[in-house]
Amino acid sequence: MISEQNKSKLRDNAWRVELREKIKTRERSQIKRVKMTEEDPCLRIKSNTEVNKGISLEEAITEARRCLDCINPLCVEGCPVGIDIPRFIKNIERNNIPEAIKVIKESNTFPAVCGRVCPQEVQCESKCNYVKMKKEPVAIGYLERFAADYELKNKLCYLPEINKSNNIKVAVIGSGPAGMSAAVDLAKAGYKVTVFEALHDYGGVLRYGIPEFRLPKSIINTEIRNMKQMGIEFVKNFIVGKTATINDLREEGYRAFFVGSGAGLPKFMNIPCENSNGILSSNEYLTRVNLMSAGNSKFDTPIMRGKKVAVIGGGNTAIDSVRTARRMGAERAIIIYRRSLNEMPARIEEIKHAQEEGIEFITLTNPIRYFSDEQGRVNRIMLQKIKLGEPDSSGRRSPIAIPCSEYELEIDLAIVSIGVSPNPIFIKSMQGLYTSKWGTIQVNDKTMQSNIDGIYAGGDIVRGGATVILAMGDGRKAAAAINEYILSTASFDF
Repeated sequence: MISEQNKSKLRDNAWRVELREKIKTRERSQIKRVKMTEEDPCLRIKSNTEVNKGISLEEAITEARRCLDCINPLCVEGCPVGIDIPRFIKNIERNNIPEAIKVIKESNTFPAVCGRVCPQEVQCESKCNYVKMKKEPVAIGYLERFAADYELKNKLCYLPEINKSNNIKVAVIGSGPAGMSAAVDLAKAGYKVTVFEALHDYGGVLRYGIPEFRLPKSIINTEIRNMKQMGIEFVKNFIVGKTATINDLREEGYRAFFVGSGAGLPKFMNIPCENSNGILSSNEYLTRVNLMSAGNSKFDTPIMRGKKVAVIGGGNTAIDSVRTARRMGAERAIIIYRRSLNEMPARIEEIKHAQEEGIEFITLTNPIRYFSDEQGRVNRIMLQKIKLGEPDSSGRRSPIAIPCSEYELEIDLAIVSIGVSPNPIFIKSMQGLYTSKWGTIQVNDKTMQSNIDGIYAGGDIVRGGATVILAMGDGRKAAAAINEYILSTASFDF
């Protein structure tokens, strides 16, 4: 019997030939890439309004016409969750947006999230054949977001097909992107899935780590609601390893476990006076603002505000922190990064937005100590200039301190964003679990299985820090492997 998904592919192939004949490759390649409208910087720094405003139906159809519908679509290879990108884009070209949404959701249940926060420029879009032609790639991320927003706006709520329940219980630890992705695929396969979340709300890093101006919380709420409609159960304020152990859950009938509890333990630089008041991690700062609504006068969550704020680091979390500080009233908000702007790992778009909002960038510079006032509050930071030497083991040029280049900068708040490691609670509760020297769980790269029978892991607790879409890809791989594991070890009737 042919599945609905395969029937859809067969139908799509027929009219895709017609589209190729209707508009020739030369004509498609001459269409300019669409530009997304953005909120005015002077207005957006005063609120959490979303910066990127999306594209219209007409713009989406025009951009979709740029797609060459390559015979060997490398863009699909660049997508960690394997979306059939040309097929969903061609559905947009023929103005069948509902079908485009269905195609995306065959592989990715959270397009409204991924269309906003995933670095398409270094993944699917970087593989686009336009890049070889030295032209701008098809705006795959814009089109994915457009389709997702269309679904939300029109309240279509396309849920994936779910197999008949097999009554086998599987636990997912953590409700971040890795856990959400694994939970959805397992539920689709017919398992009774329970997601255990340590915090008081769901979404993991999507909720506490990404600001509202990049990812509105309403989108996360919608995705969680859809998952509940699929039959996925959520339990909050539940720390696996403390509230209950894996053995406790096994006794309750859970057959397999996916660990996607993230990496929430911040790293610091261990420089003099780093324990002064007014120096905190980006994790704490963003969690207070994003999860606990510290910037909202209706909530009494304590938060340190600063007029002269320095954020140490150059990743997306650092950029999120410094832009949040600007919205929290900072008159001077500064990024301090030890390499050059060109080597900054944050998305180019986020750096651009930060520059538009008046964020200062001090690069090739590294903090070496803090100073504090009589009350113990940080008031200055000593910086040292850096030059770049030979590439290190990762291929990046190693930073080298320049002697006698130190100088001081006045600040009243410092936010450290130089990396994270997994919270050790779960790992310490699992005797014999193999971990790396960085404290991450070691897994088989293809199956995401740990060395302990029935336990799989993915996302930041394995990678130590990764993109949302890579975490989702881990969740999908683990879900497929868990299904194979249970099929090979259980005897039951569907």
